[in-house]
Amino acid sequence: MLASFLAAFFFALNATCASHSVRANGQARANLGRLVVAAIVLGLFAHTVGAGFASASLPWFLLSGVIGMGIGDLGVYAALPLLGSRITVLMTQCLAAPLAAVGEWLWLGTTLTAAQVLWGVLILGGVAIAITPSKSSPPRVKVRPVGFLFGLLAAAGQGFGALVSRKGVLVATAAGEAAHNATFGITAAYHRILAGLAFASLWFLAMRALDRLPADTSSRQRSFAWLVAAGLAGPVLGVGSYQWALATTPSGVVLPIAATAPLLSIPIAFGLEGDRPPRRAIVGGILAVAGCIALTAVH
Repeated sequence: MLASFLAAFFFALNATCASHSVRANGQARANLGRLVVAAIVLGLFAHTVGAGFASASLPWFLLSGVIGMGIGDLGVYAALPLLGSRITVLMTQCLAAPLAAVGEWLWLGTTLTAAQVLWGVLILGGVAIAITPSKSSPPRVKVRPVGFLFGLLAAAGQGFGALVSRKGVLVATAAGEAAHNATFGITAAYHRILAGLAFASLWFLAMRALDRLPADTSSRQRSFAWLVAAGLAGPVLGVGSYQWALATTPSGVVLPIAATAPLLSIPIAFGLEGDRPPRRAIVGGILAVAGCIALTAVH
């Protein structure tokens, strides 16, 4: 459970770092740059402390990376200009968990207790209360229906990516590997990042060939520091903790806790940028935290 909370914290920290990196370096450079940084750092770890590519689960984690960090991220970036950040995050976080839980039950036979389902729903409900747009705080873009299809794609990518990761853990365990520790989780994150980087690079090259890349609105002075920070916070520490959590805990438990990242980003943004949270975000945060405490107690 500790790994799940660490993943949520680092994903929340990544939101602020990535925002600064995008403004300084442009969306394409920021996205590819963070994956390159992560691949280098995680690769050094995986090929020294970890098992490198010597794992029976390698194909599964590569596939997980394509689904989650490739197709899923593509859905996120496509949905953002059509739905706005809050609706996109809401769909991704609140649909990914039930999709993963049902998929793991049907495919791998993993079942959750009634208490785990109840507290998981409370967590997701708190997230929904905190970030759902309202009349007083509407979306900053004109919402277009096609965006919901991309939002569903983003949620399916995240949920099914986690599901395939769980399959990778079972394959590694059956092969006699020590698959339930942080070292294995970080190595698995390296495999996922490589697949995500390959997918993102091919997509970037395809969009560049078609002249479909968005205009670069970044500042003239690049910020390598924010790019590195985004790479370390999200793909390295966040995904590493996330994979560690999935190695020991069902996806239906991990994903609701990871979904609290948008709430954890609120105090981080307040401390670093002075962005004061609305009252509804505080109420939703309290409900989600209560659900996390209860879920930890029954796990």
